[in-house]
Amino acid sequence: MTMIDLFSGEEKFKDIIGQFSAKEQLKSALIMNRHVIILGPPGIGKTTIAKNIAKLLPSITANDCEYNCDPNNPLCPKCRNNKIKTKKINGLNRFIRIQGSPDLTVEDLIGDIDPGQALKYGAMSLEAFTPGKIFKANNGILFFDEVNRCPEKLQNALLQVLEEGKATIGSYTVDLPANFIFIGTMNPQETAATEKLSDVFLDRFDIVHMSYPEKLLIEKEIVLSKGIKKSEFPFNLLEITIDFIRILRENKDLIRKPSVRASLGLYERAQANAILSGRKKVNAEDIAKSVVSVLSHRIELKPSVKYLQNEEEFIEQEFKKYCSEHEELETSGDCL
Repeated sequence: MTMIDLFSGEEKFKDIIGQFSAKEQLKSALIMNRHVIILGPPGIGKTTIAKNIAKLLPSITANDCEYNCDPNNPLCPKCRNNKIKTKKINGLNRFIRIQGSPDLTVEDLIGDIDPGQALKYGAMSLEAFTPGKIFKANNGILFFDEVNRCPEKLQNALLQVLEEGKATIGSYTVDLPANFIFIGTMNPQETAATEKLSDVFLDRFDIVHMSYPEKLLIEKEIVLSKGIKKSEFPFNLLEITIDFIRILRENKDLIRKPSVRASLGLYERAQANAILSGRKKVNAEDIAKSVVSVLSHRIELKPSVKYLQNEEEFIEQEFKKYCSEHEELETSGDCL
C-alpha cells in the first residue's frame, strides 16, 4: 500500500477533531515521503495526530527483534548473524517517541560501540555496533517531540541519517538504512533551554502549522470527547467556560496562553466541585472555584504587566470582568 492509497478516500485523521488545514498539509507531505516538523503551542494534538498517522500504517511482517528488521534485508547485527522468527507488527507498534532534551546524546539516538563485542569481532565490525533508538523506528515513525531542545551536535548527526541513511559514531561509520518517517514538533512560544535549529537542518523538513481549535464548537466537542464525565455540565455553562479561555488567548497582556488542556481541566474540576458539594449538576460557583487553580500556571504575563500583578491576580481580575458581562456567571465572581 502506497501513501497515496493510505490517504485517499474518506477522512483518515479521526483521532483529532478540527485542524483541517494541518491535516491536509500532513497528507500532502507524507504522500511524497517528506519529513515534517509540526509547529504549534502545547496541548493542541501534535502527538495525537502523529500517533494517528502511525495507526494508519499497514501491518508488516518483520523479524521478531526490536528493530523491525526486514527478513530479507535485516538491519541489526543479531538478525544478520542468526535466523530469527518473524511476526506481524502494526503501525502503532512501530511508533517511537523521543523527547528532546539538552542532555540527549548522539549515542542515545544513533547507537554506540559495545567494547565486549568490539574485542570479539573487531572494532570496525557491524557486530560491535549497538543501534540506538532512532533505528527502533525502522519501517515506522520516529516522533521527535520538541526537536529544538536537542543540542547542535545531535542535529548534525541526524542530518547524515536523514540525508544519506548512514550513522557515524566518532570516526566509525555504519551503513545502516534509516527507513522511517520523521515527525518532529516545536513550540514557537518556548525559548528556555532550546537550541536554534540550523538552516541546513530545517531545509530537510516541511513545516506544518497547528494552532488552537478553530471554533468554540470544535473545542467543546474536544472537551466532551476527551474529558472525564462524572456529573452533568449544562451546555450553556460549558460554552461560556470555553469562551472565557478562548478570550484569554487573545489577551494582549499574555505571552503564554492557556491550551485545550485548560478547557479540559475546568470541565473536569467543576464537575468534581459539584460532587464535593453533594450535587449532580455543575453550577457557576463550581467553575469559579477552579479557575485560578487550573489557569494561573498555564499563562505567562508580559514583563510590563507582571511588574504590577501576578498570574493568580490577573486570572481573578479577568474572570470577574467576564462574569459581570455574563449573567449566568455573575454571582460566581464572588467565589474566587
